[in-house]
Amino acid sequence: MNALKTITDRYELRFSGSGGQGLITAAVVFSEAVGVYDGKYVCQTQSYGPEARGGKSKAEVVISETPIDYPKSLNLDFLLAMNQAACDAYFYDLNADGLLLVDSTLVEQYPTSRIIGIPFTDIAKNELGKEVVANMVALGAVGRLCQKVNLENLEKALLQRVPKGTEKLNSKALQRGIEEAEKIDVLGLPRSIITDDDEV
Repeated sequence: MNALKTITDRYELRFSGSGGQGLITAAVVFSEAVGVYDGKYVCQTQSYGPEARGGKSKAEVVISETPIDYPKSLNLDFLLAMNQAACDAYFYDLNADGLLLVDSTLVEQYPTSRIIGIPFTDIAKNELGKEVVANMVALGAVGRLCQKVNLENLEKALLQRVPKGTEKLNSKALQRGIEEAEKIDVLGLPRSIITDDDEV
């Protein structure tokens, strides 16, 4: 385990997928909910792949009850992967007890049994009529599953960030993600991720 991961209240999330899926917006909304409304220490960073739109994109959020001295993730506790490329690229950054959440519409090959699949894109497109809000469906699920943010505050932060006139749609998308996550028995998942490197 990385020595810098000894701060027990440090919690690290990564939102990942392709450019254009709105993952950075989702991470910004999440971090504002945690920092502005929940009053915790939070740091949010982001990066695009060289292809920009359509290429790999990731945004990270670090949460702590104490000041954060290093802003980037060291050992992920939670990974959202909105496509197969992101799942394949970032899965190995999860710690042994980390939780992997994927868009099962776009991720077909699962690298571990400790994984939750929710069809975010399918829900956004077929139920809500706008594929573009798949990121907000995912955000609701992330908020519910990680249990590191007050869900009412998450919605407040969302409504402050989305374009005028889209509040109702985005709020509905967030709630659909929360509803889907509530169906998941996290305690029923395998207790830890086992990789080839861990096998004796």
